[in-house]
Amino acid sequence: MNFQVEAPKKRGNRRMQRYYFRSTSTMIVRIWSSWLVHQTSEPFDIVPKDVVKLHLDAPDEGFMEFIPNFDVIILSSGHWFAKQSVYILNNEIVGGQLWWPDKSRPKKINNIEAFGISVETVIGAIVTHPNYTGLTIVRSYSPDHYEGGAWNTGGSCTGKEKPALDTELVENGFTNIMHEKQVTGFNRAIKKKTNGSKLKLMDITEAFVYRHDGHPGPYRSPDPNKITKRGPDGKPPPQDCLHWCMPGPVDTWNELVLEIIKREFEG
Repeated sequence: MNFQVEAPKKRGNRRMQRYYFRSTSTMIVRIWSSWLVHQTSEPFDIVPKDVVKLHLDAPDEGFMEFIPNFDVIILSSGHWFAKQSVYILNNEIVGGQLWWPDKSRPKKINNIEAFGISVETVIGAIVTHPNYTGLTIVRSYSPDHYEGGAWNTGGSCTGKEKPALDTELVENGFTNIMHEKQVTGFNRAIKKKTNGSKLKLMDITEAFVYRHDGHPGPYRSPDPNKITKRGPDGKPPPQDCLHWCMPGPVDTWNELVLEIIKREFEG
């Protein structure tokens, strides 16, 4: 919202970007943390160097070192748990996603369970940090709207021009279970709270299930010659039904964040 009235001074890189608004002495910092937990590419046990290892019981120190300086933290995560990675707990390999060569060695957890553990880990670290007293807002899992397949198997949101009606909703079991695991991790972390910080869940999942019209879809590419219609065989063109158009439905999230902040800091 500050962007609408003032052009900020921008500094940083892809991992951390800072926007300073002089008129209000406000600093907005965007920190990239794919899984919100500690990750490494170094070899571990049988896992080679190039495979990402996630220590699910340790938060990402890349942003934890900065949290005492923040008045408000907004966390969002989840979809990266569909990408290749190996899960480690107590220095033991307990699972993996798209990498598990030893079929005789059973996984103890899958990517959904790993997500829930990561949520509890990072929120637990924040609400027990001795030098953090700010407000943490956890944005719930953002739904995708691929119909007829996944992003890489012909899934589509082509032709969605209005929010869905109740009769048009398509059940997405993966979104439902990811949201459930996230809320469970959130509730478990609350019980660990020892500092003076505040914690709020901004639950957008159910409401945004209706916004199948809010994705770039086949217009994801700037190529002026891109294909946006189904072919003669009925197959849809490559498209993005996960990320959101900007401006678009996610502008509502800004309004929700502002309202939460106002209620917490202004009473």
